[in-house]
Amino acid sequence: MLQSQMIKLVESRLRRHNLPVALELWNGQAFKLVDEPAVKVRINRPNALLHLANPSLGKLAKSYVERDIDLTGTTRDIIRLGESLCDGVVCGDKKGSRFLSWWRHSKPADRKNISYHYDVSNDFYGLWLDARRVYSCAYFRTPDDTLDVAQEQKLEHICRKLHLKPGERFLDIGCGWGGLILWAAERHGVRAAGITLSQNQYEYVRQQIRARGLDGQVEVHLMDYRDVPETEPFDKIASVGMFEHVGRANLGKYFAKIQRLLKPGGLVMNHGITAASRASGGLGSGISEFIDEYVFPGGELVHVSEVIDSLSAQGLECWDAECLRPHYARTLWHWVERLEAHAAEAKRLVGEEKFRIWQIYMAGSAHAFERGWMSLFQILAGKPLADGRLPYPLTREHVYA
Repeated sequence: MLQSQMIKLVESRLRRHNLPVALELWNGQAFKLVDEPAVKVRINRPNALLHLANPSLGKLAKSYVERDIDLTGTTRDIIRLGESLCDGVVCGDKKGSRFLSWWRHSKPADRKNISYHYDVSNDFYGLWLDARRVYSCAYFRTPDDTLDVAQEQKLEHICRKLHLKPGERFLDIGCGWGGLILWAAERHGVRAAGITLSQNQYEYVRQQIRARGLDGQVEVHLMDYRDVPETEPFDKIASVGMFEHVGRANLGKYFAKIQRLLKPGGLVMNHGITAASRASGGLGSGISEFIDEYVFPGGELVHVSEVIDSLSAQGLECWDAECLRPHYARTLWHWVERLEAHAAEAKRLVGEEKFRIWQIYMAGSAHAFERGWMSLFQILAGKPLADGRLPYPLTREHVYA
């Protein structure tokens, strides 16, 4: 009796929203709700009815990952269906104590969280990332740029903003698979060092350094940013796609560490995802909870104004801030398409569940960037000299030449 009532409730909700969807139950019963459905929802287990009757985006994503439901259709149509079904409310409030935030970002916790996400399989990431395996927002000069071209443009964009010069000491905090440090060394002649908490990434970068003959010019360390020695400061520092793991409670310590690692007159580029508004602590409609459980344990988003305020409080001066929100939406859709094109091999490498996690997470993130539910900023800051000067070009022509 209760089950039949739940089925009617789900059917009624789908009809009320006039969604282009077909519904099929575990027993083969089908409901044709529109003449030309774009998405087919198959309910594999009765408990999924609860998530469809009173849905949130997080609940629907969890049901898909755990195979309580199957979804057929283009990923873009599926994501749009989810938003329409959940009435879209996606900006979450700030929540949680500063102590809880600090505890979630202790060194052991961060190492465990990073390993969970990045130590899945180098070959898995290699299926859908660009040739340099850059796992962060690309930079598209034209809509027709390939992912490989756009990622190289992003690496060069960062190097030019940092005004890298031959012989300078350059640190990349959270170096991933080494794309930036290898590019900076080969194209700009710097002495580069990268740090990561991922064992898989560390081993891959070491192999790349040897293969490219960069021993003595490029080095990589399996190390927490809090443990980087301060005995020999760096001329330039980058942090790309790592900032989201720092945590609101640790922002001051993070930028204080960077300030101590920089030479006077040095520059830092902080590239990271930010919250949509000052009042937001991430994404609502259960999305943040889904990401925390299945994708990025311990991830936290802050508004760009908090980033600038925090670095300023530690003696770093903001010189440039650039929003790359549309670039990340485009990047993520490239990743989704490439992942789906290699679906069979991806599932062989990591299994059905992890394939679904990355598929729905990246597609949902692409949609969120398109809708303005979250953003991404590159912030360039410097450590002024004793007399207050910061030796940087008067214009940005060197970036776009």
